[in-house]
Amino acid sequence: MSIALPDMICFALYSATHAMQQAYKPLLEEIGLTYPQYLVLTVLWTQDGQTVGALGRQVQLESNTLTPLLKRLEGMGLVSRMRDSGDERQVMIHLTEQGRMMQGRAAHIPACIVEKTALPLEALTRLRDQITALRDQLRHG
Repeated sequence: MSIALPDMICFALYSATHAMQQAYKPLLEEIGLTYPQYLVLTVLWTQDGQTVGALGRQVQLESNTLTPLLKRLEGMGLVSRMRDSGDERQVMIHLTEQGRMMQGRAAHIPACIVEKTALPLEALTRLRDQITALRDQLRHG
């Protein structure tokens, strides 16, 4: 028995992810960022000075994807990368002054996305929690 594409949970999640990224795109273009760059900066705005590995775990990107992204952010003057003096194997990522200022330029984005969903904040929070639980179950269950 086959399942029609619209009935598949995987397609619903895939197409919703695509729609979400499309909703972010014009907002991020205004400030010169891509969606993955925004995610990395959001992590650093919460806690600056992280290793590449810690950033990768939080944004769920492998280092072969994350490293070029970080190099682009560094080229834009938003972050600096330097080897950890205590452990030369670790590369530390820090916001620059310009990177910290970008937080103010991006401050309106979460509210814009909430508005675009047309869902109450409580419903969005429940949906996020359900999707996170599904992700974790699929990974570890």
